Amino acid sequence: MTESGKSSQPAQVNEYTASDIRVLDAREAIRKRPGMYIGSSGERGLHQMVYEVVAYAVDEHLAGHGGAIDVTITADGGVRVADHGRGMPVEGIERELTELSFGSKPRTGYGTSGGLGGVGLCVVGALSSRLTVEVRRDGRRWTQAYEKGVPVTALTRHEETGGHGTAIAFLPDAGIFEPSRFSFATLSERLRELACLNEGLAVSLTDERPERPVRHHHSGGLPAYLAHLSPHPSGRVHSAALAFASQNADRTLLAEVAMEWNTGSPGGLHSFANSTRTVEGGAHEHGFRTALTDLLNDYARRHGLLPPDGGDLSAEAVDEGLTAVLSVKLTHPVFEGCTKTRLGNPEAMDYVREVVRAHLTEWLERNPGDAAAVVRHVLGRAATGNERGVGNPG
Repeated sequence: MTESGKSSQPAQVNEYTASDIRVLDAREAIRKRPGMYIGSSGERGLHQMVYEVVAYAVDEHLAGHGGAIDVTITADGGVRVADHGRGMPVEGIERELTELSFGSKPRTGYGTSGGLGGVGLCVVGALSSRLTVEVRRDGRRWTQAYEKGVPVTALTRHEETGGHGTAIAFLPDAGIFEPSRFSFATLSERLRELACLNEGLAVSLTDERPERPVRHHHSGGLPAYLAHLSPHPSGRVHSAALAFASQNADRTLLAEVAMEWNTGSPGGLHSFANSTRTVEGGAHEHGFRTALTDLLNDYARRHGLLPPDGGDLSAEAVDEGLTAVLSVKLTHPVFEGCTKTRLGNPEAMDYVREVVRAHLTEWLERNPGDAAAVVRHVLGRAATGNERGVGNPG
């Protein structure tokens, strides 16, 4: 009985049946909740669309095919990405662009893979009002067109060609993205990262929109990216920037580092996993920071560079003026979140710590003058912080 004295009606358990369960196909699921796949339907997600297509091209380079990627912001506001890789397998074009085939890349010859692990092109197609793919492979040129993830033409065979590669052009759906206009500066900075993180890769960006015809060309390794982030060599605390790389025995994990302390730069640790910026850090960053702080403290104490009654160098003081680029490439990355902002692999933490310890120990012992200059710099920053009350209670 209810408080009013009336009998409550029994729940109609049979009202909920299998017919009430709606199963979305890939296209519907992506268009209904784009943020689950590319982070947002705003500016961040808009640019993530480009990064997903570029990631496919970068993976071809990592597999040993194609050393150049050309990205164009087209006059109509769309984007075209062209590579010189093997060309997408013709029989798999429609499947690649319409199915959420998670993890497909590692099964098709990619040792390490960026992007969304095989679903990125499908997501881009579903969220584009128009997409065209052009493949040069097997002695022919092939094309197909899509609208909002649905093929609107058959796969068409064209003239013979001796070339190879894949070109994908797409126009984001303005009904999903707000804003739907690409930023040249945002794309240029990300493409610079990719070129520097993948040595031997050249990436160009061209803007064909009427108000700003311009072209940028990026190439180089981690030292080139470090020089971009810290462009004041006269302020460097030591004689030259440090750069080192190491790969584990079974070739499943590669760690690369470029770093310097500089009084003219704000500093900052820029970390990447499989060429994706890990803005929330993770295991690889933790391994780097702990190794660096422990090593500097150990070196400073063994060589009498710390005051006898002083405490350890803090991680915050070590970070002052330090600009570092940390890149790891893993066969089996474990990310937190679909857009891969934090790396969770514990083996990445252990390996980065091991690599930093080995290479930095050697550098410190081989360059005692530079080592002492770094310790003095860190001590000076720590003293400045203490004068300002940094870290003091109250």
